[in-house]
Amino acid sequence: MLAIGMLGAVAMWTYETGRGLPGIDPDNARAQVAKYKSQVEALTTERNELSAAANAAESQLNIERSAQKQLVAQIKMLEAENVRLKEDLAFFDSLLPNATGPQGITIRRLKIDQIAPNQLRYRLLVMQGGKGEQLFTGNLQLMVPTLQSGKNVMMTFPDANVAEQEKFKLSFRYYQRVEGVLTLPEGASTKQLQARVLEKGQVRAQLSASL
Repeated sequence: MLAIGMLGAVAMWTYETGRGLPGIDPDNARAQVAKYKSQVEALTTERNELSAAANAAESQLNIERSAQKQLVAQIKMLEAENVRLKEDLAFFDSLLPNATGPQGITIRRLKIDQIAPNQLRYRLLVMQGGKGEQLFTGNLQLMVPTLQSGKNVMMTFPDANVAEQEKFKLSFRYYQRVEGVLTLPEGASTKQLQARVLEKGQVRAQLSASL
C-alpha cells in the first residue's frame, strides 16, 4: 500500500510539474498519468488476490486443525476400547476349570483409581467356573477402610439405600463386569478397597486392591 501511495503521488507530481514546465507536451504527461493509474490499479488487484489467497489458506488451516483434534479424540477412544478388549481376552483365557475358586466363584482383576480427593473408581470381573449350567445370583459388597478426622472408619457399600443396593446385585452364568464410582465423605482418605461376593449372606469370594 505504501508503494501504491508513493507511485500515485509521483504520478500526480509529474503531471502537475509537467504542466508548468516549458517544452513539456501536455498530451504526453496525460499519457504518463494514465499509465501510472493503470499500474496502481494492477497492483491493487494483485494485492486483493493475494489477500484472498491468504484468507483461504488460513481457513483451510483451521479446518485441518479441527480435523486433527477429532482424529486425536478418536484415537484415544480406540486405545481405551483396545484395553478393554485385551482385558476381556485375558479373562476368557482364564475360563478354565482349574482357574475357579474353592466355591466356583472368583473375583478377577480388581482395579481402583482415585479420580477426585474423595472419589474412587472401581472395576472388576466376577466369574463362575464350570459350564455355566447354574445361574449365580448374589450381590457385591465393597469395604473401604478410611481415615476421617484422625480416626479409622470402615465404610461399607452399598448402604441401606434400596436404589444403591440394586446397583450391586449380581446375576450371571459365566461372568459379570462391575464398575462404578464411590463417593467418600469430605476429608476422608483411603489407600485400599476390598470387594466381596455374597450369596445369601455368605462370602463366596473376596479380593483386595490398593491405590
